[in-house]
Amino acid sequence: MRRQRFTILVKLLDYFEGPVRILDVGGRPQFWESMTADRILGKSIHVTLLNLEAYPVCAPGFTAVVGDGRKMPQYLDGQFDIVFSNSTIEHAGTRADQLQMANEMRRVGKAYCIQTPSRSFPIEPHFLFPFFQFLPISVRTRLVNTFDLGWYKRVRDKREAEALVRSISLLSRRDVERLFPDATIYEERYAGAVKSYVAYRGASHSGVPAASTRIDAPDLEFAGYQLQAAREDDLKMTSPRSGPARAG
Repeated sequence: MRRQRFTILVKLLDYFEGPVRILDVGGRPQFWESMTADRILGKSIHVTLLNLEAYPVCAPGFTAVVGDGRKMPQYLDGQFDIVFSNSTIEHAGTRADQLQMANEMRRVGKAYCIQTPSRSFPIEPHFLFPFFQFLPISVRTRLVNTFDLGWYKRVRDKREAEALVRSISLLSRRDVERLFPDATIYEERYAGAVKSYVAYRGASHSGVPAASTRIDAPDLEFAGYQLQAAREDDLKMTSPRSGPARAG
């Protein structure tokens, strides 16, 4: 069951010789440490964790850097074998910010695997409130200003509450397709509803056509759900007010 959580990433790793260079935009060390400790990946990797704030890493093969996922001029085209990002792009800001981040991730990675929660899922995944994402901003702000919701404690300052609400912009499938036009989109479903999307592309910069890295849906059972669950576990360790670190 645990191996299924990372099926997409494991399949992409098969196209590279180790050590595989991975850029994780918005990631946490705990996510990777659990995978490497359990030998889930089965291949040597070097992971660069890019966040707005540095996270201390002790294990060999990991580097934490401070950066903005929307602008990564420090990296060359195709500098990383795989760009990975889990529940981060919805925190990037406006749709223009999200597009900028998507373009940068597509540029610096030979392959990529990007997960994001679905806007259509009935339970908003950050505030854990039914249909929260469809309410007017003023109503969402009032709720955040009044109650503890989901992963967040009550935000007593109204301007901070509104800023928090505006900082999360969930994506539809059409949004994901526009941001990642060269990707295969996998829909993870829970109780019949689309819970999250995983956009992935093969190693197009290394001579492997992107279309060749297609992963059969049966191999991906629960993969998107478990990737999202891992990200939510990380959220528990962040500041309730600031929310998840946004790498862009």
